Amino acid sequence: MARILAKLPFRKGKDSGPLEMSFLDHLEELRWNIVKIVVGIIVASIACAVFADYIVQDILMQPLRAAGLKAQVLTPYGIVLLYMQTVIICGFIISMPNTLFWLWRFVAPGLLPRERKYVARIVALTSLCFFVGVAFAYFILLPTALQFFAAFGTENIDLNVSIDHYIGFVLTLLVGAGLVFELPMITYVLSKMGILTPPFMRRYRRHAIVVILIIAAIVTPSPDIITQVMLAVPMLALYEISIMVSAMAIKPKIESQPTADLTKRDPDS
Repeated sequence: MARILAKLPFRKGKDSGPLEMSFLDHLEELRWNIVKIVVGIIVASIACAVFADYIVQDILMQPLRAAGLKAQVLTPYGIVLLYMQTVIICGFIISMPNTLFWLWRFVAPGLLPRERKYVARIVALTSLCFFVGVAFAYFILLPTALQFFAAFGTENIDLNVSIDHYIGFVLTLLVGAGLVFELPMITYVLSKMGILTPPFMRRYRRHAIVVILIIAAIVTPSPDIITQVMLAVPMLALYEISIMVSAMAIKPKIESQPTADLTKRDPDS
């Protein structure tokens, strides 16, 4: 952790030189960013609480009804916990742009000066990747998984779903898929910090495939292989895209290196 934070030379102003911060200063900066992230999640959760019935009945329950399955409550407090879980997780999803903004503000000092100007665009692109992952889970993964489960119903056994388990399953799948689709942007940051390089990612591609399969098994809350494979396939595609993103991230450093060397050798520069 200390080695990663040490790569972030914070500046006080545009024209001031780099101000090296101690490890405790980095932690203090990180603490305030986390506070702002939590405040954003709380505000979004309050907004979700106003529309909690619509979110549960018309959004989260719709795939279950489309699959021909019925939901039931097994505990007296199941509905209360269901709505609390829905409000908090949906607040986390909706506030993701705010979360990413403050995370990027923390990482931005480690980027090149011209790259700091594009923090807003980077936040927008990162948020887009997250919401694309959420949409992929909701419109593709979730219906496929529910249809797979519904196919195992029999005449002697009614396939009724516990509502709290179902909502937990849906929300876990949505958040997990959204975070998985952040792989290209995470690769960009790590490449800028010098932690990842395209040769390194190509060399350990086979290891990455194994890790991707494990992550897909963890992220998907269901044990069926179909849902896991459907998540693993786009993850493999994202890994290949991330290699290209890493190459694009380190290209400016490579191009600026000869210029920097010439500047050092020329005493009149």
